[in-house]
Amino acid sequence: MAAVTEPGRIRNIAVTGHRGVGKTSLVEALLYQAGKTTRLGSIEQGTTVADWDDDEHKRQMSLSGAQLNVDWQDRKINLIDCPGDAGFQADTLAALRVVEGALVVVSAVMGVEVNTMRVWKRADEYELSRLVFVNMLDRERADFFRVLDAVKAQLSDRCVAIQLPIGAEHEVSGVVDLLHMCAYLDPSGGKEGGPQPIPAELADQVQEYREKLLDAVVETNEDLMARYLDGEELPAEDVAHALKDAVTRDELYPVACGVATKNLGTTALLDLLVEGVPSPTKKGTTIEFGDAKQAVFVYKTIADPFAGRISCFRVLAGPVTGDTTLVDPRTHAKERLGQILLLNGKENGPVESLCVGDLGAVAKLKDVVTGDVLVDHEVPVEPPHIDFPEPVMNFAITPKAKGDEEKMAAGLRRLSEEDPTISLRRDPQTGEQLISGLTQMQVEVAVDRLKSRFHVDVELHPPRVPYKETIRKEARARHRYKKQTGGRGQFGDCEIVIEPMQNGEGEADYEFVDKIVGGVISQGFRPAVDKGVREAMEHGDLAGAPVYGIRVTLIDGMMHQVDSSEMAFKIAGSMAFKEAYQKADPVLLEPIMELEVTVPDDAVGAVNGDLNSRRGRLHGMEPAAGMTTIKAEVPLAEVLTYSQALTSMTGGRGDHHMSFLRYEEVPVHVAQKIIEETKKEREAAKA
Repeated sequence: MAAVTEPGRIRNIAVTGHRGVGKTSLVEALLYQAGKTTRLGSIEQGTTVADWDDDEHKRQMSLSGAQLNVDWQDRKINLIDCPGDAGFQADTLAALRVVEGALVVVSAVMGVEVNTMRVWKRADEYELSRLVFVNMLDRERADFFRVLDAVKAQLSDRCVAIQLPIGAEHEVSGVVDLLHMCAYLDPSGGKEGGPQPIPAELADQVQEYREKLLDAVVETNEDLMARYLDGEELPAEDVAHALKDAVTRDELYPVACGVATKNLGTTALLDLLVEGVPSPTKKGTTIEFGDAKQAVFVYKTIADPFAGRISCFRVLAGPVTGDTTLVDPRTHAKERLGQILLLNGKENGPVESLCVGDLGAVAKLKDVVTGDVLVDHEVPVEPPHIDFPEPVMNFAITPKAKGDEEKMAAGLRRLSEEDPTISLRRDPQTGEQLISGLTQMQVEVAVDRLKSRFHVDVELHPPRVPYKETIRKEARARHRYKKQTGGRGQFGDCEIVIEPMQNGEGEADYEFVDKIVGGVISQGFRPAVDKGVREAMEHGDLAGAPVYGIRVTLIDGMMHQVDSSEMAFKIAGSMAFKEAYQKADPVLLEPIMELEVTVPDDAVGAVNGDLNSRRGRLHGMEPAAGMTTIKAEVPLAEVLTYSQALTSMTGGRGDHHMSFLRYEEVPVHVAQKIIEETKKEREAAKA
């Protein structure tokens, strides 16, 4: 394919929507209709261009964004097939930063779903032009007009039908293009034929919806409005031109329809992508690149086990060619682009240069990560903030083979370059390696990829809850450590008072106060008492959790001129603390999380009931367009597996995120269980 040199001939479109609405099948149909492929690929048979990864074949769903392109009407259409599953939304959010238009696919059966709304909201933030495609018209209970009403109610009242189905459910036999006033008939998976006359029996309905379309379009264009009111017949080109301007300015969102798996509606949709979505010249990027003459923005990284790291980018200023050398302002390192690739799923072909607004990829850049802007000279640019969601699922992860820790960490590092919402960290308190993600499936896919790509077998376990301990009242204790052996002995004697620190007394979890009067313990030995106390606080007596929020005051003691040593005072301090701790009414504390759950209105009762059973405290509900956001505080121990429960309560339509709030006392009956379990574990470890 010859390189496109004019940005005006490019269309960049992210194909987005909820999972299971047929986005990949739709992209497949567009490729086939435009002559890019010779057959219509199928998800079931694993023959689609966009889903080429083994994991995608196995799960029959997109797990990462795929960049593809087709030619239509002398235009180059760059498509990014985005995953619809909430766990893989990082790719969708990144793709929305490099396109002018989003093609939002909805199912004619299910209508608007959680992810549809999430994508729409983000497209609003980025001021993207949008088209809606109602897919799966041939399914049972499919209803284009019901979904059109839902789209208007839940997404925007500026959505307007630009196509209508001929027939319904299994009887769907074609679609009507209201802009060009023609019909396309069901090709049953073959190439779609040319435009046909509209069936006579649909005349009234077509007239009604054509008028609605014209009313919506002329409202955005005064010149057309005047001609329309004069009763003039408006030519399709003029209406298309006004429609494109309205879509560019986010004033209208055309709604198209079809059946992707049968290749029905693709000609009208390809026409709409060319005529409706603005080119990079009409709607520039909001990403800063200073006064650079050449600049690219890396929106995605693919960790390919063979080719290494492949960086997908959009050209912000250019053109750029294979021998372009750019600087990464984040690292100040120079990066030579090398061969520029055009991706089509897993196939990639070299191209000499790319002009402004085009999408491409390049392999083996040294230190470039997703989100970097590369420029031709050092300019202070603020890379765009892609607001990735925070991971909410944590698992403890351990390699099956001893000594594979390093390999596991390196593999996960590579995978988190590819998906920034996957992270690996070590819990400083429990010492466990934790892998975090947005959903259980996302973490499972990462585990599968560790095995298939990096040959590391790992196991997942529920993570331990990082409990803490503290005291409720003041206590004192004196301990003398005395050991006589042949020769020099050991002697240390100290008296301490421990008391709870009041909230608001600074950020410190622990304070050591030295109130020794005179020289009963010499200056050199007092820090050893502090050290002993700190060591004893690492594992409290209740559940072996760290103790915090305590002030320890050293008030008295004794020393021996010959036998006293740092070691003796450290042991004395440690034992004195343990004795005082038992008298100070110790309690167990647990982390409390702030939880925000967004669920369909019909699931609110079930979700609230479930949160109550998890010791949750509800703080309020905010309803909006068929969905309700519930805010609550819930102990971490109760929401370790919340994702699965929420999925089953809401049929996969619920969404949640949580953040750490504070530590709070564990209720007595729960604490008792935890303490007993810890006791058993300790005994088992000793046995």
